[in-house]
Amino acid sequence: MVLLFSAAIVAAALLWGVAQIVGELRASREERIRGRALPIVQLFAPAIEAVQEDPRALLVWQPLARTVRQLYPVESAALDHATGGPFPFGREMMAAAHARWTADWLSWERTHDTDYKLKVAVAEDEANASGGEAVARARLDAIEREKLALYQRRYEDYVRVAKALQAMTTTSTASVGATTHPSVP
Repeated sequence: MVLLFSAAIVAAALLWGVAQIVGELRASREERIRGRALPIVQLFAPAIEAVQEDPRALLVWQPLARTVRQLYPVESAALDHATGGPFPFGREMMAAAHARWTADWLSWERTHDTDYKLKVAVAEDEANASGGEAVARARLDAIEREKLALYQRRYEDYVRVAKALQAMTTTSTASVGATTHPSVP
């Protein structure tokens, strides 16, 4: 009976010791994950600010973020859990960047139109004052060509970036959801 009781005490002590070791190993693993996650946060802190300032920055930073997510899936999952969504650029941030890019375009378009209406009005006044000279008419034509050329360049840039942001927004959720991350305790 004493032998059985002694064996039970030894078994309980071993189980307690194993539980302590497993707990320490788990804590050590979690600490390593946090230690590797901090440089990721530090890397992307300026990126988040840059995207909020200029939506085009997302086109540069998002591919890097995707690569980091693939190289460090456990750390990425921990950051996703801590921030409540995909870190550093969630669907909401991507949609906001697209909306901001569109709003900036509309603002630029209004300003462009107003600026060139003023240039045309000044040139027409000069043309009327000069009696409609050919030089004044040529200046009006040059202003119209300049207006159209600048608009076309800017519109091409707007469309290129808007399409890229839209594609990124629609594929971001699918790619984040499709990525399998090891569980984070």
